[in-house]
Amino acid sequence: MLGLLPAVMVSASLGAAPVQAAVSIVRIDQTAFKPSAGKITFSEFPGGTVNPSYAPADYGGLATGTSVTFDGFFLGQTLSGTPAVDCPGGSPSGCVVGTPSASLALAASSPDTFITGDGANPTSPVLSGSPRFNGPISILFSQDLAGVGLDGGFFDAPASTAIKAFARDGSFLGQVNNTGLGIEFLGLVTNDGSAAIAGLQFSLIGPEPAGFAIDNLQFGLPGEVVVPGGEGVPGPLPILGAAAAFSQTRRLRRRIQLSKPA
Repeated sequence: MLGLLPAVMVSASLGAAPVQAAVSIVRIDQTAFKPSAGKITFSEFPGGTVNPSYAPADYGGLATGTSVTFDGFFLGQTLSGTPAVDCPGGSPSGCVVGTPSASLALAASSPDTFITGDGANPTSPVLSGSPRFNGPISILFSQDLAGVGLDGGFFDAPASTAIKAFARDGSFLGQVNNTGLGIEFLGLVTNDGSAAIAGLQFSLIGPEPAGFAIDNLQFGLPGEVVVPGGEGVPGPLPILGAAAAFSQTRRLRRRIQLSKPA
């Protein structure tokens, strides 16, 4: 059996795919985004712009950066027909249900988003859904991201809204809810810092008496967002490491053989 050990180790290191844990979402604050991350303030285009579309140059990003587009919700989703059940106490116009279709895409038939002023937000202008301050806002990214965050509000009730992250295949990755009042930063990152977030949705989960909007959208690729507790997880053993393990096992085997009585 001992003679088979090196071959088994090399096969496991070189041939077998590592077991990957499912991606989950971790809440983060604004300081998690590095200076290289993208940021959209909604002052880049005139007030009244409907469903703004941002190329990297529009927000000062590199040519290879992420393009960002907006609308009410994703293909495969609708406004809830039973908001009292899906968003208890929330306005029907801001309550979204359904699973997005793959590949993730914005629904042209959904209520529009638009840039507008907001006297309750010190960094106005903001992006609102339709109707003003009472509609959902969905965001589609051209590249899969590690982390996304935004200023949401003005909140008059805790646990009234959420940002929900979706993968490119439409699967739900997780969400972060507002916990306080006023303007609150809502941010999330993948637990391993990997690129998995293709879209984000800001919508009601409960009552929000005075409405809601977003501002100062931040987003980052792997390495541009700090993961709480570490930047990532160890990858599979590299080729060089596998060769070294093979060599070490051979030396161990030889010592065992030499130690046996003749």
